[in-house]
Amino acid sequence: MEGNRLPRHLVLQRQSLFDQGLLDEQFIQLEELQDDANPNFVEEVVTSYYQNTSTLIVIIEQALGTSPLDFNKLDSYMYQLKGSSSSFGAKKVKADCTLFREYCKAGNEEGCMRTFQQLKKEYAGLKRKLEAYFQLARQAARVTGTASRSA
Repeated sequence: MEGNRLPRHLVLQRQSLFDQGLLDEQFIQLEELQDDANPNFVEEVVTSYYQNTSTLIVIIEQALGTSPLDFNKLDSYMYQLKGSSSSFGAKKVKADCTLFREYCKAGNEEGCMRTFQQLKKEYAGLKRKLEAYFQLARQAARVTGTASRSA
């Protein structure tokens, strides 16, 4: 019975990531690159994203703690984070990056601070949800005897 419910639950969990606006079509394109030769491709891309961007988040946080703010440097850091987020379809994180960059261009310190706090929440929330999704994908693969492919 559980073997039948897991794949369905996986599909629903994946769909909820899109319904909540957390992911965009880029995630689907990554899934299309996944095959039997590399059944965990999407999870590997997402894991790499979080490993690489966690340092960037710390750097941005430190830069926001300086006075006066170097908006050009902050914009550059956020440009990197936006590009990385776009690469796998982190829709809300990417939107927050865009807003942050607009505040940088306007020299709006308060807007940068507020948006960065929101961005960190979105970033951490997406990470938790994707970790749960990939864990469920691995469980479904074990139960059904298939590779750990995303739904």
